[in-house]
Amino acid sequence: MKVRLICVGKIKEPYLRKLIERCETTLNSRCRLEIIELKDEKTPDGASQKEEERIRQIEGERILSRIPEGSFVVPLCIDGKQMGTEELRRRWENWNREKDAEVVFIIGGSLGLSRAVQKRGNMKLSFSRMTFPHQLMRLILLEQLVTVSGTKEK
Repeated sequence: MKVRLICVGKIKEPYLRKLIERCETTLNSRCRLEIIELKDEKTPDGASQKEEERIRQIEGERILSRIPEGSFVVPLCIDGKQMGTEELRRRWENWNREKDAEVVFIIGGSLGLSRAVQKRGNMKLSFSRMTFPHQLMRLILLEQLVTVSGTKEK
């Protein structure tokens, strides 16, 4: 199985980079992992809703251009489906059984994801109704993928 993680923005904090690299190493032994970091647009202080929407659209176009045809797309959204680790593990196992499966997880920038990206998703996923920094969300997602990829069906 191939897993692609498309993220808006770079990880600047060295401690987060180190933890993310540890997860990458583990996941690469279990699947083909590719992490794509896309440029984030700067949001001016006091930006209007219209300006924020324009920024989401620009970032969204970058994201959509990196999604391979035929992949299963999972945007991380606050209004997405919440599931426990066991349910995510079952989904992982199902994806892993499919020949040439490619799953694309998407983490937006500080303003979230454009409507077009959310619409492209096959399943919107939420880790919480709370908002987390997108840099930290990358670590949380990768840690969950390490967990579910290393467990066997009971």
